[in-house]
Amino acid sequence: MYSIFKKEFDTFFTSAIGYLVIGLFLLFNGLILWFFKGGWNIFNTGFADMQGFFDSTPWLLLLLIPAITMRSFSDEYTTGTIEILKTKPISDWQIVLGKFWATFVLIVISLLPTLLYALSISKLATPATIDWGSIFGSYLGLIALALSFSAIGLFTSILSTNQIISFLLGVLVSFLLFYGIEQWAIWYPNLPGFIQNNSLLAHYNSVAKGVLDSRDILYFLSICFLFLYLTKIKLDK
Repeated sequence: MYSIFKKEFDTFFTSAIGYLVIGLFLLFNGLILWFFKGGWNIFNTGFADMQGFFDSTPWLLLLLIPAITMRSFSDEYTTGTIEILKTKPISDWQIVLGKFWATFVLIVISLLPTLLYALSISKLATPATIDWGSIFGSYLGLIALALSFSAIGLFTSILSTNQIISFLLGVLVSFLLFYGIEQWAIWYPNLPGFIQNNSLLAHYNSVAKGVLDSRDILYFLSICFLFLYLTKIKLDK
């Protein structure tokens, strides 16, 4: 698995992909949080918190992660290297997990510099106005979303040899699980409670409150395992 992880991770940084992903992610987050006029701008809200960042970043990840994963298997099929992988003494699970962890680590690296936002905001306000527990919980929520979106993106990548189609499918499935269920529950309020409360957005908001609930952890792990398992099944076939 480590060899697959290293190969995928090195690919991100031997080409422009890794630098482009991190650069664009930080650029858009910086513009939204500090420059663009709107409800997410810190100076417009008048409150020294990172709520705008934690509201906007899931939407950036929803687009960013499928853009990273779209080539994971699509490129292997297009170039024919999937045949080489399948003849190596490694299991399908090792291939899937190696690619998955490479994507996830890249996203975590992209998130790390944003900790400077929290430090900057703490300098702009009195310590009493900074809720570090909420900030910590929200970062855990972003990491959980990154796990889920990475698994979804990997699965949609193996469904098509066309990278654009893989990207669009990744965005669509991620959007439906993140926001679609939420809207479905609004339009049809008589839906069973377990459907209404089981969107990625609902569980992300729950974790972002700073309270770790075993149900939220189990939900994100289940979503992650489900799509990784589906990817493994498709690769096996």
